Amino acid sequence: TGLRPSVAALLNVSPDHLDRHGGMNGYIAAKRRLLDMTSPDAILVIGGDDEYSARIAQDMRAKGCRVVEVSVDRELADGIFVRDGHLFRAGAAAPVADLNGIETLRGAHNWQNAAVAFALAEALGLTPRQIVAALSSYPGLPHRMEVVARQGGVLFVNDSKATNAEAVAHALAAYDHIYWIAGGIAKQGGIDGLAPHFSRIERAYLIGEAAHAFAKSLDGVLEHEVSGDLATAVRAAHDAAVGTGGVVLLSPACASFDQFASFEARGDRFRDLAQDIAESGDLNGDNNGDDNGDNGYPRRVAGGAL
Repeated sequence: TGLRPSVAALLNVSPDHLDRHGGMNGYIAAKRRLLDMTSPDAILVIGGDDEYSARIAQDMRAKGCRVVEVSVDRELADGIFVRDGHLFRAGAAAPVADLNGIETLRGAHNWQNAAVAFALAEALGLTPRQIVAALSSYPGLPHRMEVVARQGGVLFVNDSKATNAEAVAHALAAYDHIYWIAGGIAKQGGIDGLAPHFSRIERAYLIGEAAHAFAKSLDGVLEHEVSGDLATAVRAAHDAAVGTGGVVLLSPACASFDQFASFEARGDRFRDLAQDIAESGDLNGDNNGDDNGDNGYPRRVAGGAL
């Protein structure tokens, strides 16, 4: 009850945790409550690219709140938007920042993250020059489209935090020639909504409790195989990608608790498997006890800490 932020952000609202909140209306109310708890003169940064958030932004403006809207889907008359990877302040002819080429900010969802971060930092008094420098040096976060290894033309990306289809869609939209590892404990809605991105996927490797259900969804639509466990999936995906290049992407669209203690544990295991391949060319290879393989990516311990 004592929380009164002077700056707050709402990036987006999509169906998730609905059992905990008693449905979509309860989930929206929980998100909205965080904005209602701000101080009267607070600056609210709201991503307006989904219908729920756009409605909240409209409601907060009607209450007299100071709202900075952010969009990656359209140009705004007021707020901050991103067009083709360039971040603009509404009304300005020249972009404030170029997000293209920042590996840790790939994809429209990360452009939204960057735009929201820019608005928050500016509200707190930082200059555009300071903010752009920080964006350019951003190292990324574990388990969120985290590039963990490279071997030749094969890139390994740990997106274990993507536990529903909405999150997976962002990763699939950011890459081409994807060897997709998915599965675990399925959430409401499954993966049918990802069909628009299937043209980017070379083959799917299915693991965990949802593997056979996902295979049924993909029959006749996308090449796939039931790998069962993560190690088998990583090996098969790597072997298929060798010589042709591409991205071995763990973006499960599922909770992890059938085979792992958490999404972090799942992502840590993927990272270890990928780095073993990058260092030795084989999952059973010896890394010689070196904490930093010649792939240039530091190993992490459980929980994602260096």
